Amino acid sequence: MDGAERSRLGWLDALRGIAALVVVLDHSSQHFLPELRRDVMPHFNTSRYGIMVFFLVSGYIIPASLERRGCVRSFWTGRIFRLYPLWAVAVTAVLVLDLAGVARLRAHFGGESVPTVAAAHLTLLQELLGTPNLLLVLWTLSYEMAFYLLVVALFTVRLHRPSAAVAVLLAGLAVVGAAAGGALPASALSDALGTGPLVALVCAAMVAALGCASAGPPALRVFGGLLGGVTALALAAFNSTVPIWESLVILAVMFLGTAVHRAEHGQSSRRVTACAAAVVIVCAVGSAYHYGDGAYFTRRGWITAFLLAVLTFGAGLAVRRRRIPRPLSGLGTISYSVYLLHPVLLAVVAGTIGRVRRDSPLLEAAFFAVLLPLCVLTYRYVETPGQAWGRRPTRRSPTRH
Repeated sequence: MDGAERSRLGWLDALRGIAALVVVLDHSSQHFLPELRRDVMPHFNTSRYGIMVFFLVSGYIIPASLERRGCVRSFWTGRIFRLYPLWAVAVTAVLVLDLAGVARLRAHFGGESVPTVAAAHLTLLQELLGTPNLLLVLWTLSYEMAFYLLVVALFTVRLHRPSAAVAVLLAGLAVVGAAAGGALPASALSDALGTGPLVALVCAAMVAALGCASAGPPALRVFGGLLGGVTALALAAFNSTVPIWESLVILAVMFLGTAVHRAEHGQSSRRVTACAAAVVIVCAVGSAYHYGDGAYFTRRGWITAFLLAVLTFGAGLAVRRRRIPRPLSGLGTISYSVYLLHPVLLAVVAGTIGRVRRDSPLLEAAFFAVLLPLCVLTYRYVETPGQAWGRRPTRRSPTRH
């Protein structure tokens, strides 16, 4: 991405930066601001707010990246080198902490074998495969990967333009899922097939889907795209650990971001996109309200977070042509590092000083003072080289697929 494009998309970086800060605050407050968190969470789910902003931003930019490249192979190459280098650093770091006795991972494997958990994580779909996440935040990458698979599927069959319709369809299915209630348990596919066999089956499907969609004759590319898309939709609908309605709302929100991008670039009607946004919002709020309150979920907190995330994205869209403060866009640049590394740092905190019983703003500030410079380093020496490697095959192979 050149300087001009980076400047043009600075509002997206700003949104990423805000979202990353809120997610970090949500998780770190468990250690340093327990009283504040206890008062806020029932009314405003800070984690869901940040995550929904992230999903809207991804929906806005990811399909555009695929269509700009016009090549599924180049798209997957770019995504792999964008996500996996820092992912490998974060996972390796937390495994080292486990071996050192600082973090306790194996106790949270839920009885699954190490090879099963490892294979699930390599697909980035571990959240949708019924295996525990080595890092709590990795669950959102499973939805990112599911979204990529769906986007590629629609692209290969040339149905990628009606993103608003896809968002509405997914939102409608979320309502059905909410109405069904407990008729279908979480991780239904894992329960029916077994986690190990399901992971093996999905790994084979992923290899076939990515390989076929990226190369070969047109019929094979269509087959690969559809295989990946069907796999992603089946996992999101029938094997998520979050309620089915929320799983489908997440995908609907991402496609809503895509619909907004198309409306902004004259590829679809703004009126249609506005109607789709209204439907997605109503379906999401209605599903959350119907789901009710639970031990780890309050509908007021979720609904407030969701609506504020949508408003935040809308505010960013409204000021997209204005100059974005450099610190805010810079924070967005390192947001992936902030997102993946803060739970690693929190594992160190938990394994050493533990959690405080009373709010300690000084410790909270100290945590950010350590985290942000660390993320600047990982962006410079891990993310940037990875992105550069991801662009190299694109330059060497201009062939369109």
